[in-house]
Amino acid sequence: MVIKRKEFLQIGSLATASMMLPKFLKAFERPNMVPPGNKVVVVIQFSGGNDGLNTVIPVRNDIYYRERPRLGIAKADALSLTDEVGLNPALETFKGLYDDGSLAIMNSVGYPNPDRSHFRSMDIWHSASESNQYVNTGWLGRYLDAQCKACDKPTQAMELDDVLSLALKGEENKGLAFKDPAKLYNSSNGRFLKDVSADHKNGEETIDYLYKTMSATLNSANYIFQQSKIHPTTQTYPSTSLGKDLKTIASLIFSDINTKVYYVSLGSFDTHVNQEGQQKRLFTELNDAVKAFTADLKSNGRFDDVLMMTFSEFGRRVKQNASNGTDHGTANNMFFIGGNLKQKGILNAMPNLGDLNDGDLKHQVDFKHVYATVLNKWLGADDMMILGSKFNHLNFL
Repeated sequence: MVIKRKEFLQIGSLATASMMLPKFLKAFERPNMVPPGNKVVVVIQFSGGNDGLNTVIPVRNDIYYRERPRLGIAKADALSLTDEVGLNPALETFKGLYDDGSLAIMNSVGYPNPDRSHFRSMDIWHSASESNQYVNTGWLGRYLDAQCKACDKPTQAMELDDVLSLALKGEENKGLAFKDPAKLYNSSNGRFLKDVSADHKNGEETIDYLYKTMSATLNSANYIFQQSKIHPTTQTYPSTSLGKDLKTIASLIFSDINTKVYYVSLGSFDTHVNQEGQQKRLFTELNDAVKAFTADLKSNGRFDDVLMMTFSEFGRRVKQNASNGTDHGTANNMFFIGGNLKQKGILNAMPNLGDLNDGDLKHQVDFKHVYATVLNKWLGADDMMILGSKFNHLNFL
């Protein structure tokens, strides 16, 4: 079979995915690489701009209820954390994690000169750039580049999605995006792709590279599928998209796969209209999936090894709009979940609703301090080299 460049590029989504393959396949050839205790980060992205004020609720703040006469969540309905703070009623699991010391909440996280565009603000969070910089690599992608130069066991990152996010794209190494190991395996073992790979003969350099990366992707798909079956979880997970994703991640964590970073998304939180129902639906999906996932980690002795963190590209404005929703805002809160947190509970002051910037919250913590902390204290990486500047290491890890 002879195939030209144009035909090759039309093979389909698997060929496209193969071009994003990280250079970690040699690590797959060695079993039992990762002993228990391997630290893992699970990032949950709240896509669309989650409303942080109706997530972590200032239940005794008169300004909150004045600005949200129909949308504000009553103190009696919120899940009480302190006399001043409550959680969204749909987040019962998070309340339990707070009570047992496995949850930390950071308020007013953002960045200087915030951008209210979904795409631009998400790029800033993904790349860890300043708001006036344009960077085409992500903070976790650069971690993949930095953590292992020409070594035989580089780590990798996986995103449970059909498209790889900028956050996981480095210059030399990239994460691998897929929704389900079995589907990835079945797609990669289709006859057409196997025939293409088997019939290739050396030729044009660009085509040779594409064949090589496709072949590597086939090997990767086989490996990930086999690893996902080594220690299949017996925990019951909800049949939602996030539930299925976290179940896949749990099975991979329990295997010997040398993966440090898993990435999933939930959304859309772009609640301009009728926010209450949409946020409740998404938080119910989040709550139920995290409940199963954390129970699974605990029963398998891995809860101390995993750090879950959530973020959204921005929060919402303090004042509700005329459609029982909220419009694009700025600073927001982040959740951190794990059995090895050094600081727990509410890490800093609630947002000051009496000191706004044109109706929006002022950020008190630059998110890049959070990234620096995770990179340095959890992943053991050179955060300054990865982020390009020196940021403070926070105390929650």
